[in-house]
Amino acid sequence: MKYVIILFSAFLMVACKKEKETVSNSTPADSLSIVKDSATSGHSSGNILVGTIPFPKEIKECSCYFAKNKADFETEKYIYADDAGKTAYMMLDGKRLAMNLISSSDMEVDETLTKEIENGDYKISVKGKKIKGEEALLFEGTLTIEKPDGTTFTTPIYGECGC
Repeated sequence: MKYVIILFSAFLMVACKKEKETVSNSTPADSLSIVKDSATSGHSSGNILVGTIPFPKEIKECSCYFAKNKADFETEKYIYADDAGKTAYMMLDGKRLAMNLISSSDMEVDETLTKEIENGDYKISVKGKKIKGEEALLFEGTLTIEKPDGTTFTTPIYGECGC
């Protein structure tokens, strides 16, 4: 009986030792991953840097404002805002810009939104489709930025327009 207990104990020690070796060689997966916040900036192959902006203090009444997605919108990480007809605000290539709206569609006609903004360095096009409407209208769509040298950047957008 004594030999059986010794043999069984030796077997357990060997089994436990192998398990420890396996565990000690593993590396936690989270220590190797690097998480980058996509809301802070967006790079494209064409080198247009789009940054987030706080809601502009210049906007007092009706406005449209968009983020890259619903999660960023809910945390107020906007990439675009306008005062519903005159001026659009964005952070492009590290500079906060106030640009004149060239055209804006009437959203009540076909539940689509189009806006064209231009200045000397950028041509911006906003296109969206109404997804929900109450006091403020929610939209999903795309925002495209073009530079005179042909560089373009396109990103999905989510946001609202209202008064």
